[in-house]
Amino acid sequence: MAIKIYKPINNSRRGMTVTDYSILSKVEPEKSLLRPLKKTAGRNNTGRITVRHIGGGNRRKYRLIDFKRDKIGMNAEVLTLEYDPNRTAFIALVQYEDGEKRYILAPDKLKVGDTIRSGADADIKVGNSLDLSDIPVGTFIHNIELHPGKGGQLVRSAGNSAQLMAKEGKLALLRLPSGELRNVSINCKATIGTVSNIDHENVNYGKAGKTRNRGIRPTVRGSVMNPNDHPHGGGEGKSPIGRPGPVTPWGKPASGLKTRNTKKSSSKFIVKRRNQK
Repeated sequence: MAIKIYKPINNSRRGMTVTDYSILSKVEPEKSLLRPLKKTAGRNNTGRITVRHIGGGNRRKYRLIDFKRDKIGMNAEVLTLEYDPNRTAFIALVQYEDGEKRYILAPDKLKVGDTIRSGADADIKVGNSLDLSDIPVGTFIHNIELHPGKGGQLVRSAGNSAQLMAKEGKLALLRLPSGELRNVSINCKATIGTVSNIDHENVNYGKAGKTRNRGIRPTVRGSVMNPNDHPHGGGEGKSPIGRPGPVTPWGKPASGLKTRNTKKSSSKFIVKRRNQK
């Protein structure tokens, strides 16, 4: 996957880059797998803003993605590679031998016309889904389940992959993209390969309008607000924040405070936390 660079014919084009979508199929999405997607503008069921700086953006429809890959022992042909506005990765429309069509997360190097398969008898090939017990140590995988049968929850964004480091008893040790080492049940499914759209992290949007199209609103620094709006606000000119460390608008530490519950049941599966030397 390549990055397309524009000539600086105006200020917004200067430095702007986009993903080259030439490898994608020029087709409409599969209607049977589309669902309406209502905008929330960051509000919960009571109407209160629970996530700030969200609103507007282009209208989208949700694509039903098969994260479970539970069609065991049946080949599927890749019909199209498509763009999905709801995620950073590309998706692939596959058709099984019985005629059923499903969307899956498209791995890197998957092409139209390829055949994929799920189950213990599947080859160790890009796009195939197997239990961790059937995958060789050292293999790069994505779309990993945390609980058998629940569907993939880990490593689903563009360009990411985890590595299967070891297998011991009923657990498999994974190295996640964050650097975390974590044990997962050996009966959980995973898909071979790296998630598609590897160059997504290198895209430069170039202008504020493209961020607004994605449904993200402006973020204002606390230091330029008034004291009644933010703990960092007030003062003359570019004043310091006037406290030991940066805080949120509600006074809680905003940098370095650990918020993970120390009694969380899944902590016993984490062998090494992320970003630790």
